[in-house]
Amino acid sequence: MITICNLSVQFSGVSIFDNVNFVIDDKDRIGLVGKNGAGKSTLLKVLANLQQPESGTIVKSKDQTVGYLPQELIPSSTMSVIDEAMTAFIHIKQLEDQLQSLSDEISQRTDYQSRDYDRILHQHYEITEHLNLLNVANGRGEAEKILLGLGFRHSDFDRKISEFSSGWQMRVELAKILLQKPDIILLDEPTNHLDIVSIAWLEKYLYSYFGTIVLVSHDRTFLDRITNRTIEITAGKIYDYKVSYTAYVELMQQRRASQQATITNQQRQIAEIEQFIERFRYKATKAKQVQSRIKQIEKMELETIDEVDVSTIHFRFPPAPHSGKVVLEIENLSKSYGNKEVLKDVSLLITKGEKIAFVGRNGEGKSTLSKVIVGEISDYSGIMKLGHNVSIGYFAQNQAALLNPNKSVFETIDQVAVGEVRTRIRTILGSFLFDQNDIEKQVKVLSGGEKSRLALAKLLLTPVNLLILDEPTNHLDMDSKNILKNALLQYDGTLILVSHDRDFLSGLTDTLYEFKNKELHCFKGDVFDFLAMKDIEDLDDLNLKAKAERKKTEDTMTQSKAAYQENKEQNRHIRKIKSKIEQIESKIADLESKIAEKDCIFHDEQQAADAVNDKNFFADYNNLKSLIAQALEQWEKLQNELEKAIKSNENSK
Repeated sequence: MITICNLSVQFSGVSIFDNVNFVIDDKDRIGLVGKNGAGKSTLLKVLANLQQPESGTIVKSKDQTVGYLPQELIPSSTMSVIDEAMTAFIHIKQLEDQLQSLSDEISQRTDYQSRDYDRILHQHYEITEHLNLLNVANGRGEAEKILLGLGFRHSDFDRKISEFSSGWQMRVELAKILLQKPDIILLDEPTNHLDIVSIAWLEKYLYSYFGTIVLVSHDRTFLDRITNRTIEITAGKIYDYKVSYTAYVELMQQRRASQQATITNQQRQIAEIEQFIERFRYKATKAKQVQSRIKQIEKMELETIDEVDVSTIHFRFPPAPHSGKVVLEIENLSKSYGNKEVLKDVSLLITKGEKIAFVGRNGEGKSTLSKVIVGEISDYSGIMKLGHNVSIGYFAQNQAALLNPNKSVFETIDQVAVGEVRTRIRTILGSFLFDQNDIEKQVKVLSGGEKSRLALAKLLLTPVNLLILDEPTNHLDMDSKNILKNALLQYDGTLILVSHDRDFLSGLTDTLYEFKNKELHCFKGDVFDFLAMKDIEDLDDLNLKAKAERKKTEDTMTQSKAAYQENKEQNRHIRKIKSKIEQIESKIADLESKIAEKDCIFHDEQQAADAVNDKNFFADYNNLKSLIAQALEQWEKLQNELEKAIKSNENSK
């Protein structure tokens, strides 16, 4: 458990947090939300002890371990992937030495009834359990399992980590944190460097994780499936909701509506009081009442509505020009980079108006095929033909980096605008959140999000009937992603979308092409139907999938799907138990928060003195402790019931 008392943090003289108080309980699943710059990443750094607050205290349990993954990291390892992952176990030797020292001390002592002896036994037990949890005996097997889940192949294990992109190197850093199994995991945008399959694997891994998780993410589905608590950071304050993201949005909107109603009511009251004061200000017989009204206004605590950033992009794509029925035809296309073959004899037919998604692990050829279609790659074998009158609009994964850094925002659009569109450049830029001050800025000073918005704005300048978008939601917040999705839903042309954002893809595309083992596999349906078909519903089953992929047997997938249907009832029973556990955990969290509030009192001398003199204080405190003990006993029974249900489910497979 972590208790945060009166936390205040400043950055360049601006207050990020102002006397914030909250408690992070054991097994909490917390999503941190708020607009860019609100302080989400700062809070993670403070919790990881990488940044010190201006004031306040952070109380952690003794020997509590923390794992922290930042948004960006520049690893400098010269080791292989597997050897770097195995460095997660370096601290094992220290634990083993500590365990041996405790064992020696226990064997020499005879004060079996003393508190000190009990303390040593307890410490010995905790270290032993921690080593068992780390599964040291099968360290390499654990490392391989996690690396496979995060998208690596067996053939990657002995490659130098420096051969991989920064995104893949971040996956190794994430693997090391998961292997260390810390009590608390802090993750800052962990899905940025993962593909759709790896995200699903990480989601299931974290869902079953024994410890506490605090994360920042713009992936709505990821938040909804992992978190059971949402902490909103707004204007230096926090609002704590015991629900996941989607439910939080509804409660947040209700809160702000209530605040607005209170403000309206207060303004009406003040207007009435001021009207009375102005009317009778100079009447001696009303002097007492006037002074009373003036004091009433002075004492009134005015409600304020939380700062809300309502700025989002808003636009629609131009109507698509007419094209032939067949938009794209590919036959037996192959592409290699040196000795590495990425695509082999792939064929694809796309007709007018289709909305399709390219999905699969990173490095399987999704972006490569996109570049072949738009003509950026020409050294391939096979046939690629565009249909009659097809015009392409392309948003590359690195589109922002392709912008000329020395041109201004206005010049970037002006150089490609033609005809009457040139008269609407400022309007177009305004719809993408570029105001009069922004349009003269050079591209090189823009943030990643601003560059992405500028690149998207360029797509509006020329009507096209085939849109190819490669990871267009990178750097976009949730509101802006929704606006883009709505614009694509209204787009009347043909769409090819490369994305790992499941919520963004859902309802937007009706056909998916999975890139796997140099081939394309067509799936008709929604992205969540695709993932269900893949049976990424069980953590352990994913390792069977890795073996199945190496064997290339389609019947294995069919058997997995049949097994999923067969175990549906057992899974429903497990979910019911988990729901009861979540309710008990929510109750425990509320009780511990109340105890933490009382504990915070002892950090203030005056409040502590008042508490000692309050007869009810310690009675309430002990009652809370008793209620927690009862809830923990009930929680333990449910955990045992859950363990039996899971074991029964596994034995039936």
